Amino acid sequence: MTDLFEHHGEQQIQAEAPLAARMRPRSLTEFIGQDAIIGPGRLLRRAIQADQLASLIFHGPPGTGKTTLARVIANTTQANFISLNAVLSGVKDIRAAIAAAQRDRGQFGRRTLLFIDEVHRFNKAQQDALLPWVENGTVILIGATTENPYFEVNKALVSRSRIFQLQPLTADDLRRVAQQALADPQRGYGQRTVKLDSEALDHLVNVANGDARALLNALELAVETTPTDGAEVIHITLAVAEDSIQQRAVLYDKEGDAHFDTISAFIKSVRGSDPDATLYWLARMVYAGEDPRYIFRRMVILAGEDVGLADPQATVVVSGCAAAFDRVGMPEGRYPLAQAALYLATAPKSNSVMGFFDALAAVEQAQQTDVPNPIKDANRDKKGFGHGAGYLYPHAYRDHWVAQQYLPSSLQGQVFYQPSDQGYEESIRQQVARRREAQLAALVETAPDPAGLTYGPTDSAQDRWLLRAQGEVGEQLGEIRDRVFTPPPQRHHRLLDLSARSGLLTWEGLRQVPEGGVYACVERAQDYAALAEQAARLPEVARPVLLQTPLTDLKAALDRQAPGVKFERIVGRNGLMTQPDKAAIIQVMGEVLAMGGEIAIAETIPRRAPRLYQYLNPEELDPDLYARLAAAEAAIYADPKDARVNWDADDLRQLFLAAGFQLETALQTYTSSMTVTEQRLADWFEPSQPGRGYASRIGQQLSPAEVATVRQWFSCQLRQQTVPWTRTVIFIQARRPL
Repeated sequence: MTDLFEHHGEQQIQAEAPLAARMRPRSLTEFIGQDAIIGPGRLLRRAIQADQLASLIFHGPPGTGKTTLARVIANTTQANFISLNAVLSGVKDIRAAIAAAQRDRGQFGRRTLLFIDEVHRFNKAQQDALLPWVENGTVILIGATTENPYFEVNKALVSRSRIFQLQPLTADDLRRVAQQALADPQRGYGQRTVKLDSEALDHLVNVANGDARALLNALELAVETTPTDGAEVIHITLAVAEDSIQQRAVLYDKEGDAHFDTISAFIKSVRGSDPDATLYWLARMVYAGEDPRYIFRRMVILAGEDVGLADPQATVVVSGCAAAFDRVGMPEGRYPLAQAALYLATAPKSNSVMGFFDALAAVEQAQQTDVPNPIKDANRDKKGFGHGAGYLYPHAYRDHWVAQQYLPSSLQGQVFYQPSDQGYEESIRQQVARRREAQLAALVETAPDPAGLTYGPTDSAQDRWLLRAQGEVGEQLGEIRDRVFTPPPQRHHRLLDLSARSGLLTWEGLRQVPEGGVYACVERAQDYAALAEQAARLPEVARPVLLQTPLTDLKAALDRQAPGVKFERIVGRNGLMTQPDKAAIIQVMGEVLAMGGEIAIAETIPRRAPRLYQYLNPEELDPDLYARLAAAEAAIYADPKDARVNWDADDLRQLFLAAGFQLETALQTYTSSMTVTEQRLADWFEPSQPGRGYASRIGQQLSPAEVATVRQWFSCQLRQQTVPWTRTVIFIQARRPL
């Protein structure tokens, strides 16, 4: 008798349920929409029909069929089906479901499908409680969520599930849903005579915006509240449809301009900075009865998409006007509506925030990579796993900024944000560009080159990782650049970058002398090509003049390409460091320097670099070989035939004084971190250019067997270790007396 009463109660509940609940499809045949994932021949449809499901997560907006699809699976599969709602359930309910699944599996050999609606509502502990049972197959999880599962659902659960994204239903899908409800005699209105005008259906479909539940709720309200006429017909007109879904249909003027065409014209007028057209199309929409909140919503989007950081106040102003509209309503609300539209139309424009979608594409296309160790949360796993080790606190550095590895390794060097030159963003562009240039210089010229012993071209991808891993280098190069340009040149000066390479000083020179001219000298073809590619982005008249020539031939190259040009300022960084005949280069600089001109250069002194043997622990090594290694490395910097490394600050000073220059010099020591990677060891002991690596140099006093032993020492003690690396830079400001 109890079962009979329970059955009657269930029937009563079903009969009194809302139309959207009654019309929930029971089979794949009744399911409407989502052909991309459930259409004939699709993977999910085949899996359901074959009863061979793995764990699934359905993701999509409300009313797209997530729960319905789970119910269809429940009606189709032979497996036990358990349903939970994450809003109402907890770990106790999960345990009960798992116990039931284990019981069914053990007694009947039957699988269990565990459906969890709003699965993102489970906290981390609740999601973790599911993980072992999903992994060992005790339950097959079917989750439904309106949130992005990659952000809101446990990463381990996501990796063990197939994600299906449900899209909002199309207009045709919604029409079929409405017709199905009107035709069904048991669950819908098939036993009544309902006349639904086409414009009324179009309005319901348009306002439902892809949500079948919203459509059915509005249709139910319209049918249940509309009396029959004399012929027992329920007539649903456009007016009834508007009342049922609480939104008026937007009926534009007699010319028949469509709703979407008019809002498109409005947005494009604002984007095009035409305030008159903006006001006209705004007036058209207001006059036709468009919902002002819809217009505000589109303007908030436009403030981010088309104005962005060119005027960061745009979003604030539009949001404030929207709040004012909500407070005062119509008709006075037209003032803040027009104010917001005019502000956007006259604001500077930038769509640089679109870089986010480039980043989103990188996330979708690239394999998920781990967070770099220095920026992981150090509060929990610092001791056990070293999380957070190596993080550089930006506030401890000049300008509260330091270059370090924030991107995953596979994306190092990737640029997503391209600031425009409009409005406020122009100041951001300058700042971002200068910091990126400092990073680029470190990228091209690599982090500390021990003793300056390797001169060949380097691998750009490797350099990119080195740059981010050794964040101090970019910050130090920025400081060097600023010192070279102190005092700043005048705007009309002609400036020569003696050793452009990465363009660190070249691009700064273009900013400093916009009315003069910048010439950039490089020796290698690959450096010339890289600079030319970057310069091509600038207007032709604003580009630097590029010279590819050895410094000893600089005067002749200038005479060919720019005869008669003399420079008020010559800048450079490490242009003299590796030159065998520094005196000749200094003489050339004097020949191309204008009367009263200045030279400002920064040169790293290889002789003052740390000795590599000092990083080894001598207590674990052969003391005799260790002492001979120290002597062999010291001899590198004492070789009178190698002008690249045998000079010191006083030698450079004397060369400038001998050339007749007045001189001011300063020494600065910089310390950064150096990671002894496998590639770095190879550069030292197996260089691409024979005779120039560390091994070749110490090999002049050690036997090949001893060099091999030294390499083994370095590999055993230092491989993948991070050590402090110091370098001393001499800053020279030279003037020729008038």
